[in-house]
Amino acid sequence: MTIRTIIAAILLAAPVSFATAQSTRDITLNEAIKIGLQNSKQLKLSDARVREATYQLRDARGRMLPDLSVSGSYLRVSQPTIDLKLKTGNQTNGEQSSNAASNIKVNEAAYGIANLSFPVFAGLKIHYGIESAKYLQKAAQLDADKDREEVIQNIVNAYSTLYKARVAVELVKENLRGAQQRVKDFTNLEKNGVIARNDLLKAELQQSNVELSLLDAQSNLKVTNTNINLMLGLPEDTQLIPDSSSFIQVQDAGSINDWESKALQNRKDVAALAMREKAANANIKIAKGDYYPSLALTGGYVAADIPNFVTITNALNAGVGVKYSPSSLWKAGTKVAEARTQKAELMINEDMLNDQVRIQVTKAYEDYLLSNQKITVYDKAVDQATENYRITKNKYDNSLATTTDLLDADVAQLQAQLNYISARVDASVAYNRLLQSAGLLNENIK
Repeated sequence: MTIRTIIAAILLAAPVSFATAQSTRDITLNEAIKIGLQNSKQLKLSDARVREATYQLRDARGRMLPDLSVSGSYLRVSQPTIDLKLKTGNQTNGEQSSNAASNIKVNEAAYGIANLSFPVFAGLKIHYGIESAKYLQKAAQLDADKDREEVIQNIVNAYSTLYKARVAVELVKENLRGAQQRVKDFTNLEKNGVIARNDLLKAELQQSNVELSLLDAQSNLKVTNTNINLMLGLPEDTQLIPDSSSFIQVQDAGSINDWESKALQNRKDVAALAMREKAANANIKIAKGDYYPSLALTGGYVAADIPNFVTITNALNAGVGVKYSPSSLWKAGTKVAEARTQKAELMINEDMLNDQVRIQVTKAYEDYLLSNQKITVYDKAVDQATENYRITKNKYDNSLATTTDLLDADVAQLQAQLNYISARVDASVAYNRLLQSAGLLNENIK
């Protein structure tokens, strides 16, 4: 296996970027998370959805307030035929109408109306509408909290990838220095006839492979650096230096049952679905409200002016209004059935989500256990690879091992070092993912 293959297997594949670093910044994981949360476009979208749900709650509460309407109109009219049926004195109806009509010239009219209606009872639709809006607003906030955990986990993943990429560059540089020194030594030995030309060519070939591996590692570092800069909202040309102390030490995994119990209690998506189920219950009651009449207190004011005919002022009115549609007896049933179906869908989704939670927790738990086991294995592998290279070097110096053996031992040593560092970083990422699967990531980020 070549060095380039090793690095490609460890680092994440991504398109090549040619951005040139112009500034350098040391950054810890907690700093990266803080900056990322402040600049996350996903969280800004989540906040907008929470505000939208809050405004919908305000709208639902506003339905408890009186409804005031004011209207008015000014009209130009043609000469109407007016036949008044009023009696005055000893005049007959016909004489009264004829005289009144002949004296009235109407060509314009104006009126204004103000109505006030205060809802007293509307089948409890207003009450349960407010209740439903409250639950949906809480669900939107829980969705925002879940999005926050996803953003945090994405930052953790990007930060760990950046750290592994930078470490890979440093290790390959160190390996390249060793390869260059080996070529110098072999060149002198070949000139003195100690080794064959073929051995020198093998050393030079490995140096070339290491140089190519360094180019790949540097390119991956640029890509990873640009990716996390965009994620954090920083200038693309900022060269970030991650801190190795940001990665947590190995934690006790505990039991899978405890993690599943915590997940069902703390997962924001589980809680959000429960809020939506409560909103669905309120919606059923809203639909049932159509079976009942609505009652409101009413009041109004009317003013009108028809020149040369009549002027009306101070026409106040107050009363009680009742509204009921008998057709609701057969129409409301459909709405109630629809609301109940929506609740049934939410209950099915809840069961499916609970299954998904258990699957996600189990996978995250097993991944964390595996990461911890890899640390132990790779730690031994580093010692074994280091000792193997020392022994092979001694054998080679005593003509008991070939050049190929020596170069293979060198590659194995680099691979062991990269694997060990990658395993430690991956274990930290896996633990954070386990916290996320249990809905505890927000609480564990300072």
